[in-house]
Amino acid sequence: MFSRLREDIRAYRDRDPAARSALEIYFLYPGFRAVRMHRKANWCFRHKLFFLARLISQRAVRKTGIEIHPGATIGRRLVIDHGTGVVIGETAEIGDDVLIYQGVTLGGTGKDKGKRHPTIGNNVMISSGAKVLGPFKVGDNSRIAAGAVVLDEVPPDCTVVGVPARVVKRSGIRVTPMDQVHIPDPVSQELCRLEQRIRELEGRLKNEDI
Repeated sequence: MFSRLREDIRAYRDRDPAARSALEIYFLYPGFRAVRMHRKANWCFRHKLFFLARLISQRAVRKTGIEIHPGATIGRRLVIDHGTGVVIGETAEIGDDVLIYQGVTLGGTGKDKGKRHPTIGNNVMISSGAKVLGPFKVGDNSRIAAGAVVLDEVPPDCTVVGVPARVVKRSGIRVTPMDQVHIPDPVSQELCRLEQRIRELEGRLKNEDI
């Protein structure tokens, strides 16, 4: 238990330049506290103490603003940076050395039973406000950009951006001309296409009148 605590604290110190001491991380970091409480809730959940598991998880929500279902599976050295608004569903699985920022949702897309939340591979970064929805896998070493909505499987070593998210880099090589800052608005693009089509049809009507 103590070795797990030490490695969790070390993970925060390695990934958060604002971390000043192990004491500060242990007592004052909501992400660290939420994961510690989740481990207790998950133990109760696996031993069919469902009410107690829920009680612990809801207490964690009130204290940290982070909601992790007791049934979720979390690997080693998970870092939840800031963390407010993070939601992790019951059948979500998170690998080792994952970094999650505030506002992230690992959720489902319906009321189906069984596996309905994503599986996150090792060494994955999920940026602020990203939503990963569905029972698919995000491959090892992948990056999900801020605000992305991921609805399909992400291969390993990829960067995905947009709504819905699509791969823009694979193994460090850009696969589309789009970057993470200047992301085209698909609604605006569709409106422009429709406007152009209307102009073409109006032109045809005028020609027919003549």
